[in-house]
Order: sequence, then structure tokens, then C-alpha cells
Amino acid sequence: MTHQPQVTPFLHEDTHTFSYVVKDPASEHCAIIDSVTDFDYAAGGVTFGSADTIIEWVKSQGLIVDWVLETHVHADHLSAAPYIQAALGGKTGIGEHICAVQSVFGSTFNADSAFHRDGSQFDHLFKDGDQFHIGQLKGTIIHTPGHTPACLTYVFGDAAFVGDTLFMPDYGTARCDFPGGDAATLYESIQKVLSLPDETRLFLCHDYGTAERPALSSETTVKAQKQLNVHVHEGISQDAFVSLREERDRTLGMPRLMLPSVQVNMRAGHMPEPEANGVRYLKIPLNCFN
Repeated sequence: MTHQPQVTPFLHEDTHTFSYVVKDPASEHCAIIDSVTDFDYAAGGVTFGSADTIIEWVKSQGLIVDWVLETHVHADHLSAAPYIQAALGGKTGIGEHICAVQSVFGSTFNADSAFHRDGSQFDHLFKDGDQFHIGQLKGTIIHTPGHTPACLTYVFGDAAFVGDTLFMPDYGTARCDFPGGDAATLYESIQKVLSLPDETRLFLCHDYGTAERPALSSETTVKAQKQLNVHVHEGISQDAFVSLREERDRTLGMPRLMLPSVQVNMRAGHMPEPEANGVRYLKIPLNCFN
């Protein structure tokens, strides 16, 4: 590989989320991927200490932010993209199929007429195969649906940012039981990722560790996934994967922060508009997901 971006991970311990600063090795330009807002569900408290850590680090390195990117509409944490963009600049981006996610969840949460379901909350909507740049570093988009319809993998040189599509090899793959998810589609998406060169570094959105591996990790490789992934290593057929994935998904509970996360993330990280009393509210739809 001739282009090796400099990748700095930041772990949000409460949600086991890795955010990344991806730097062009030939300049001071960078992108920030999958940022996190600190959210106290019990108190309805929103703070930005974790995002501030990234902002302060970027400033300390003298970096220029070109992009603030999301791999998908996360169901386990609230994005800090607007907060980071206000502090550092850059354009927000996500996959063009955000519109499908907005359509489903806009109805679920009975979003008001101010909520547009066309992806316009983001500065740019990426299509499969699109190319763009961080400074001189070229990025390529791979549409990798299955977990959600809007999932993307961002590829920069020898680094790919896969969101929730894959976890560490000993943990497996993303669940597919959210609206718009599909295990057969996820299998096909994973094959796209695994067709990248073996030495490609894969950067994950989450790691939860295992009993045998309690230390969390943000990075693996295509080769390791093909050889060792407990759900989708080489030799596993699509039918076998679908059966395994669907059986496992039936045992999983709702992510702790799904209801607040989706409401915010489908709005590109913005909170719903204030109501007549000046207060912003997140909704809890009753008996919609049980």
C-alpha cells in the first residue's frame, strides 16, 4: 500500500464506541468518523466531554477538518457531528440511503413537518463507488447494507472504516433485526469488504471484548476476518450465515440507547426542535419494538 493514513482512535467507554481521526499523511487535513455525544438517559442530560477531547486533540495537532462522517445511523450512541462541525468546520456526510432510514423512523417517532426525510440535514450523501478526498488522500465509498440500509464503509488507502458491519473476529458481525436490516444482504456486504487486500486495516465502530479477550481493540485486518471471524470466515455459505445470524438476533434485546439515538442520528446529530416552552424533547414510543 502506498497511502497509509494516520488513524487515531478515541474510545467512548460508556457505549464501547470508537471514533476516529483520519489524517492525510501528506498534509494536515483530516476527517472525523463516528463521533459521540455523552448522554445521561436517566436525567436527560446531554454533554460533550468526549467530543471536546477529540476537538482539543485536533487543535493541538494543528489539523484541518475536511469531513465529519458517519458510517450509518447508529442505534447505540448519539452523534456529536454538529457540535464538532461547529468547533472545527468540515462537511458532514453519510450514505444516500439515509432517506430510507428517515422514512421508517420519521413515522415511528411521528416527527413533525420540520423534519425532512430527504437527507438534507447532512452536507453530502454518498453513493456506492463515490470518491472524495481528505487533503490529497483519496477516499472510496463501499455501500455495505444489511445492518441498516444506509451503512457505508469508507476506504482510505490501506484503511477501511466498516462501522458495525464487522466486529473483532472473535465477536462476529452486526445484528440484522433493525428495520431495513437483512442478514443475506449483510453477507453480501461483508464479501465486498473481504475482497479488499488481505493487509487492509479494518477499523471498527465497536468492541465489547470477550471473556478470553477483555482488552478492547479498534483494529483488525481483512486477513484476520477471513481466517477467524466466528460468523463469516472463509467457507461459510450465505445460507449458513443467514441461519446463524437470524438465530442469534432472536436472542438480542433492544440496545440501551436505541430510542434516543435514532431520533437524534436521523437528524444528523441535531436534537429535535424546541417545543412551545423552549424545551427539546426525545420521544419514547410505547410498544413499537416489543
